[in-house]
Amino acid sequence: MNIPSSKALIKEGQEISSWRIFLLSTVTLVLLILFWRMGDFKQDPFITETLSIQGEALSGSKLFKINCVGCHGISAQGFVGPDLHEVTQEMSDKKIINQVIRGLTPPMPSFEIEPQSMADLLEYMHSLN
Repeated sequence: MNIPSSKALIKEGQEISSWRIFLLSTVTLVLLILFWRMGDFKQDPFITETLSIQGEALSGSKLFKINCVGCHGISAQGFVGPDLHEVTQEMSDKKIINQVIRGLTPPMPSFEIEPQSMADLLEYMHSLN
């Protein structure tokens, strides 16, 4: 009879444990990424409505001057908040809308805004490029 030594059994158990840890870590990471990405696929009625409306940059400029210049500067060059001249190239319209209505990054406040006004503001932001 060939009976493995206790050291061999312990080593084999450690290899299995390392493999299980790696596998569980990988599965956990994949699931976290999937759940995080699922949030991008949910249809928010406000966003859907806003994106279906043609905005007007002039109206958006007026809204910006009333609500945003204190943090983003008079010409959106940045002040307390970031420079917005390339934001529409860096973020999707959906993410920009979420940022405005939810204030996702402090100290940015959330804003209650009508879909037409949000479409106008978005059009103004596109005009900054």
